[in-house]
Amino acid sequence: MSNNQVKGKAKTANMVMCAILIALVVVLQSMGSFIRFGPFSISLVLVPIVIGAAVCGKWAGALLGFVFSLIVLFFDSAAFLAINPLGTVATVIIKGTLAGLCAGIVYNIFEKKNRTLAVIIAAAICPIVNTGIFLIGCRLFFMDAIIGWGQAAGFASAGQYIIYGLVGGNFIFELLINIILSPVIVRLINYRK
Repeated sequence: MSNNQVKGKAKTANMVMCAILIALVVVLQSMGSFIRFGPFSISLVLVPIVIGAAVCGKWAGALLGFVFSLIVLFFDSAAFLAINPLGTVATVIIKGTLAGLCAGIVYNIFEKKNRTLAVIIAAAICPIVNTGIFLIGCRLFFMDAIIGWGQAAGFASAGQYIIYGLVGGNFIFELLINIILSPVIVRLINYRK
């Protein structure tokens, strides 16, 4: 087999893997609110984003993050869209896309040292970037509404409401699930190659 044929097969394999992961992102984000741990809904959608970033590259991670963003935008952003449509679109698209891209960049940086460590770090970075940009978006575009929501929910401050009502438990669970599942799945995929 020639070098071009090998490259073509690898490119096709990456495209197929990306397509499978995109379908998984759509299903997981669409079904995410059904998986609950106490009062928190558990999102598994960042796992395929990290897997794509590690196995297919940083641009695949960005694409998967973008697809995740579109699903969030169309199905889970009504309260924010009603307040500031442009701020919602910017926050949602940027947070998901950069979460996938950053996971891929971090994976590439650490991959040569230790692949498992690279996946673990990428798995941690993905929810950190996703949640961090969400918090920045909240501060820039939605703070007045968040103050009102926090007061209506009985929180002493908007900061408490953001941490305990909007991101706290979900972030912890997403981070732990990512760190546990992503390295195992990437190792299984790489083992099969």
